[in-house]
Amino acid sequence: MPPRPDMVAKAIPPDYALSSHVAPLGLAFYTATNLPKSYRGGAFVGEHGSWDRDRFNGYKVVFVPFSGGHPKGMAQDVVIDFLNDKGEARGRPVGVAVDKAGALLIADDVGNTVWRVTAAAPGS
Repeated sequence: MPPRPDMVAKAIPPDYALSSHVAPLGLAFYTATNLPKSYRGGAFVGEHGSWDRDRFNGYKVVFVPFSGGHPKGMAQDVVIDFLNDKGEARGRPVGVAVDKAGALLIADDVGNTVWRVTAAAPGS
């Protein structure tokens, strides 16, 4: 306060926006071949999540598709359910990476765990 319309006029809109209060702490572009082809060239984002809200937001890993080097389309949920039925955090993604085999790694600072996500084996 007071409002600054001059500063609002100078604001640069983001190239891509996630929802509010998700606290994206990790990002990894996917160029490997272990996961489905639809993930190639896009970005996995770890949403650490909000903690001081009536309704929690985040607590998941999403995928943002890219085309021509730019985000294209809505974020897609990939790994969810880091909140239990009572709305308590049983995990909070902090970082994401891709290992040498092309699997997605998710560091979780509540569960003190690194999750490894791979594609299902054919026929399983």
